[in-house]
Amino acid sequence: MAHPQGLVVGDIQQELGIPASTLSHHLDKLKNEELVTVQREGTFLWYRANTGVLQDLIGFLYAECCTRNKVIEPRELVSISKSQTNAPKGKSK
Repeated sequence: MAHPQGLVVGDIQQELGIPASTLSHHLDKLKNEELVTVQREGTFLWYRANTGVLQDLIGFLYAECCTRNKVIEPRELVSISKSQTNAPKGKSK
């Protein structure tokens, strides 16, 4: 989903090149898990990435992948997380 304005279903379908029924199924799953938000504007449904939830998910997956296998020490992960939280808006490290 193009952030922050989002994309309408037709544009998402065109970019992905998948059938409408398949896209609808996937968007519904993403919406149910709060990974995307949906806003109706007239006859259009705008889908937007829920960046807060996505950041939490990516942090969790990174921690599970990298700290369990000792790829990175947990304290380094906390340091990375803090530096991204303190980064100016629109710029991440």
